[in-house]
Amino acid sequence: MDLNTVWFLLVGVLIIGYAILDGFDFGVGVIHLFTKNEDDKRIMMNAIGPVWDGNEVWLLTGGGALFAAFPPVYATVFSGFYIALILLLAALIFRAVSFEFRGKVESATWRKFWDAAFGIGSLLPAILFGVAFGNILRGIPVDANGNFVGSFIELLNPYSILIGVLSLALFIMHGANYMTNKSEGVLRERFEKLSNKFWILFVVLYVIATFLTMFEAGYLFDGIMSSPLFWILFILLLASVLYQPVALKANKYFVTFLSSAITIASVIGLAALSLFPRLVPSNIDLNFSLTIYNSSSSDRTLLTMLIIALIGMPLVIIYTIFIYRVFKGKVVLGKESY
Repeated sequence: MDLNTVWFLLVGVLIIGYAILDGFDFGVGVIHLFTKNEDDKRIMMNAIGPVWDGNEVWLLTGGGALFAAFPPVYATVFSGFYIALILLLAALIFRAVSFEFRGKVESATWRKFWDAAFGIGSLLPAILFGVAFGNILRGIPVDANGNFVGSFIELLNPYSILIGVLSLALFIMHGANYMTNKSEGVLRERFEKLSNKFWILFVVLYVIATFLTMFEAGYLFDGIMSSPLFWILFILLLASVLYQPVALKANKYFVTFLSSAITIASVIGLAALSLFPRLVPSNIDLNFSLTIYNSSSSDRTLLTMLIIALIGMPLVIIYTIFIYRVFKGKVVLGKESY
């Protein structure tokens, strides 16, 4: 295994970590958007309040790793998805501010505004990340020089929008599973029902998306079934998807959440395996694609960054585990709550 492959795996792990951790944040935020009861809203915000900013560390680390290891990929993706990234940035900013500002003024109108900011700031990223991922899977217009030569409108194609809706359903399901661990009584029953509904929606959308991928990006299936790793990831996906409603019915709420986390990891893992060694496929000509070899930094840079990553990533993981242990258990509202 060369350094290029190692960095492909590291970037993949960071993306998976971010999708699992901030994914339930987004899901809870979307559910919050359609919640009317004030106490229920506060319980949801306080369930993710202590951890959401730590979850986003994985996004920053992933972006930094991509920039350091594969600079041309970073440049091409950011230039091609520029408008989407600005929308994403605005959504994340308003979402972050809503935590602090919502309870600062005793006004129903004030709270409604920041509730909308929190909800929409969760809804947009959940969709936009999926749309971006869908475009990567089907390929984007990259020329022989590695430059993006398309337009923003081209990115809003039916296939990528479908992947965006798929990611939204997956994150809502994941968020509902997280909240079954943080709530009680009638509210928890509501999250159980939401989890089951969006589990069904996710399964249906995933089957449809897989079928359409054969036509939109058939190259992803070339030789994939000959890889032992494919079958490992496929079995993990199948087992986690099938076991989730079983665990939920048995009131094993943590296992249910773990199942949806494994589902997210295996879905992204299968997509990454299908893409390898490509990072940004070109739909003009696959030979124009940016790969882990033609778009990487020098071996010395990759090795230096790997040493830094091997020191830094365990610290991020330890911090994440520590925070979740400190704030484990049910949400109890008090004077200091959001």
